[in-house]
Amino acid sequence: MHRGDLDAHAEQVGQCEAQLRTAQQAVADHPGVAHAGFLHDAEKEYAEARLCAAMVLGTPLADPATLGVMPHSWMRGLAEAASELRRSVLDRLRAGDLEGGEALLGAMDDAYDVLAAVDLPDALTGGLRRTVDSLRAVTERTRGDVTTTVLQTRLQRAIESAPG
Repeated sequence: MHRGDLDAHAEQVGQCEAQLRTAQQAVADHPGVAHAGFLHDAEKEYAEARLCAAMVLGTPLADPATLGVMPHSWMRGLAEAASELRRSVLDRLRAGDLEGGEALLGAMDDAYDVLAAVDLPDALTGGLRRTVDSLRAVTERTRGDVTTTVLQTRLQRAIESAPG
């Protein structure tokens, strides 16, 4: 996704989904293994890949049931996906696409706002609070970069349009 190769991304995510479904089926009759954390991490990674792609492409986010993952895996995946948007924001800013960068920053903000409102114990969310705290830090650094770029662009335009 980061390289903009949508076909390769779709192929890799398809392979990940197939492997995830195999793992889910393998542990379905073994709740001790299914809830030990290994499967939830795999679900989080899969959700992260799908949610990050949706945010970069500006398409609706799939819910946990649609992705076939546990809700806490989905929430952690959303937080990680939003953090991954920083790279896309910076790429867009470098390309001069300020609006695109600001739109992705808005998606990061939206993800943070939704996840920060989750008021459940970490034992139920698999450590979501720590991941959301990291997202907040990444979002604020990204906001600083977007703000600096926007202000520099305004200044450059003002200089270029000044009578000479």
